[in-house]
Amino acid sequence: MSKIVKEVTLANADYVSGFGDKGNLPMPPGRQFAILTCMDARLDPAKYAGLAEGDAHVIRNAGGRASDDAIRSLVISYKLLGTKEWFVIHHTDCGMETFNSEIMGELLSGSLKTSSVDASGWHDSNAGGGTTDGKYINWLTISDMNKSVIEDVQRIRSNSMVPKDIPIYGYVYDCKTGALVEVPEATDAGRAS
Repeated sequence: MSKIVKEVTLANADYVSGFGDKGNLPMPPGRQFAILTCMDARLDPAKYAGLAEGDAHVIRNAGGRASDDAIRSLVISYKLLGTKEWFVIHHTDCGMETFNSEIMGELLSGSLKTSSVDASGWHDSNAGGGTTDGKYINWLTISDMNKSVIEDVQRIRSNSMVPKDIPIYGYVYDCKTGALVEVPEATDAGRAS
């Protein structure tokens, strides 16, 4: 058993001991909203958005991007579980700003081992063989943070499965201050009608 497995299972045992009546929480989120945000470990949506268990759906992926799967989750959140407002929240200092789809494709061609980065860019060990499959994926990287928030809100808003009466808000989480900074053009694009 790895150290991490031991830590997680011990933490879970502590959690279970104080679980109380959380087993009675309803499936629909109590505050009827959803957040699409990045998987970055520095972001804690429960803390930055004041959430308790059962309050909201939190959908996370690399960059907090409006991928097909993220939109699928948002539509389920609304259609089957009653959310009425959505937030798209990207963040400063995002790893998705450090590469593009071409770089990722090349790194995966070199090997499947973890790559490294330094001041001159990304490097691969080229050990153990790679795959060209990564060259055919749009990795949804980010070159301009505010622009990516706007694009994602627009992509969600224009999806035929998304009702026009759901407001979609656009924000950037500042990793240095913890502040949520609205991207007004994104929120305008996501305005309910």
